[in-house]
Amino acid sequence: MLGIDSDNGDEFINKQLLEWSRQNQITFTRGRPYRKNDNCFVEQKNYDVVRKTVGYGRFEGEKAAEALADVYRFLNPLLNYWYPTMQLIGKDKLPSGRYKKIYAKDPKPPYKRLLESPDISGECKEELRRRAAALNPIELKRQLDIARDRLLKLCVKEANIISTKDT
Repeated sequence: MLGIDSDNGDEFINKQLLEWSRQNQITFTRGRPYRKNDNCFVEQKNYDVVRKTVGYGRFEGEKAAEALADVYRFLNPLLNYWYPTMQLIGKDKLPSGRYKKIYAKDPKPPYKRLLESPDISGECKEELRRRAAALNPIELKRQLDIARDRLLKLCVKEANIISTKDT
């Protein structure tokens, strides 16, 4: 890992993470508060991955943290091994001053891109293949849906508790 591009909240930035980044010579960037364009990669993934999966609810407490961890336990392998992504390969500057993004023609999951990389060792590629062979994308998706439903029910339950306290 060469760098971490973080959102700007306390949940993403803390002394331990900053110290670990320095010790491991990892570049750590973050956006400025209320400046969505500072960290477009983080904001794009927040929408594409987080918001599309779990919505915009606020999850608080230990039960919610455990439920969210379950969601990511199934979502991460789906994203990394099975869901294809577009790879940005360049940008052309247009006469208007704007940029046109150029993407690779063949979307692939990150796992496939790693297998094609000459920078990854044969041992690492074999481990990736072993892990991919052990995954069942249909079962992962089914478990993800169950975990997401459990998380969203907690959010609704918490909202109902708060609204009854207010009345």
